[in-house]
Amino acid sequence: MKALSRLMRRAHCLRVLSALALMLVLAGCASGPRAHPNDPLEPFNRNVSQFNDVLDRALLKPAATAYQHVTPALVRTGASNFFGNVSDVWSFINTALQLKPVEALDNLMRVSVNTFFGLGGLLDVASEMNIERHREDFGQTLGRWGVPTGPYLVLPILGPSTLRDSLALGIEGRADVVRNLSHIPTRNSLLSVRTLEARANLLRLGSVVEEAALDKYSFTRDVFLQRRRSAVYDGEPPDAQSPQER
Repeated sequence: MKALSRLMRRAHCLRVLSALALMLVLAGCASGPRAHPNDPLEPFNRNVSQFNDVLDRALLKPAATAYQHVTPALVRTGASNFFGNVSDVWSFINTALQLKPVEALDNLMRVSVNTFFGLGGLLDVASEMNIERHREDFGQTLGRWGVPTGPYLVLPILGPSTLRDSLALGIEGRADVVRNLSHIPTRNSLLSVRTLEARANLLRLGSVVEEAALDKYSFTRDVFLQRRRSAVYDGEPPDAQSPQER
């Protein structure tokens, strides 16, 4: 738990790394005639990806596997529901910023119902009532208002991102209810559980990717960029696109 807490605290330095990546892009380094149009920093990204893989194999994956085995399913479900309810608050703000009234109302209703009738979010009553969840983050909000995606960027610990999404981390961090709790032991415990729960949910997917992909890095990059573009355009991206708008 303490190791994971330290990792979460060090994640604040990612904004500095994002700014450095921007400088590298502007300088034109790490690009070449065969460079992927959305990945001019591929050598840098591959190195960071390898670092993340080593860290994951040494710490995150074993911890998540142990967490999955020792934690009762009911407790895991409650934790997942709680963190989902917290994220719905931020999703509500972003759907409002994107001027999506129906989606914003759904998210507001989810937070209200689950907070007051779901024991603070431990129970997902809203889903039982068929109130749809609309996941939105600040990177999607920037994309909604025309901010270009920028190059693909792999962040230490956090993994796949884009320059736009990485620069949105500052706002995301300030809006994170868990990260801004004043009681430090509670904050660090919740951050650790959230990290373990998120990684545990990816255990099966990680095995599938490793078995199916000839080049794990390229596969992860292409799937991530497609999913993010689809999320920004609500599943209906325009046909015409420039490399930096994908």
